[in-house]
Amino acid sequence: MMDPRREHLFGIIFVTAGAVTWSSAGFFTRLIALDYPTMIAGRGIFGAIGMLAIIIAFAPRTWTSQFRNMGWPDVLYISNYIFGTICYVSSLGQTSIAHNAVIFATLPFIAALLGFIFVRELPSREAIFASAIAMIGVVIMVGFSDDGALLGDVLSFLGTASMAASIIIVRKYRSVNIAAGAVIASFTSGVIVLPFADLSAATPTHLLYLVLFGLLNASAGLTLYSLGSRRLPPMETALISLIDTPLSPFWVWLAFGEKAGPQTLAGGLIVLFAVILHIFMSQRRQRLVSSS
Repeated sequence: MMDPRREHLFGIIFVTAGAVTWSSAGFFTRLIALDYPTMIAGRGIFGAIGMLAIIIAFAPRTWTSQFRNMGWPDVLYISNYIFGTICYVSSLGQTSIAHNAVIFATLPFIAALLGFIFVRELPSREAIFASAIAMIGVVIMVGFSDDGALLGDVLSFLGTASMAASIIIVRKYRSVNIAAGAVIASFTSGVIVLPFADLSAATPTHLLYLVLFGLLNASAGLTLYSLGSRRLPPMETALISLIDTPLSPFWVWLAFGEKAGPQTLAGGLIVLFAVILHIFMSQRRQRLVSSS
């Protein structure tokens, strides 16, 4: 059995890596410049194909068993991801980016509630404190404009709640095959959006970008995030994932020169401060526990 300190550290590394890959969404949407349904369909389908190729490369003789031996927790994990993707994609055209970001900032608190109900884990005071700071940072970044709609806000909340549920599922059911589940979930979510997409408008360059978008942002991001979720308390997992919010405009600025305003910079720094502070405090707590 792995040492709890190492387990915790690996959890932080995996969740952080997953959040960093997810933060590339803004970069890819500007790079590809196709409509949202086409990008989401390509992201899901090509990401699944790329992830399947990786699974086969690492286990050429036994890869089929990863799909044959799935149980009902795997089905729950996959269904929840598909539901969350549909809600999130549907919310994009129904509410503002500001509302989406602020609702997403409630993720640590939803995860903490579900964690207490289903796995009986109480969040630490440090996690609650850091999550509150991070949420303030998100609100400062994007404000809370009145240009959202009730339907869009509800869909955004359901997508956020679905993400919190995925944290609990892999935390509670260690048997879930994360990599194989990511393939099926990504592919299915892409196929569902396909009727609203127009892949014929994609050039060979677009298709290459869609493969990278899907492999990095969808399949790899989901796999890394889920691997980390197994090792961390739900609220801590959700808190670290909030670094997606300030990193997304950073990549866009780095690649396309889109400057962020002082409000975005100030809020983003607050979010990063909250996450880094919590990582430092949680690691310190782990050292104290292991030495006592």
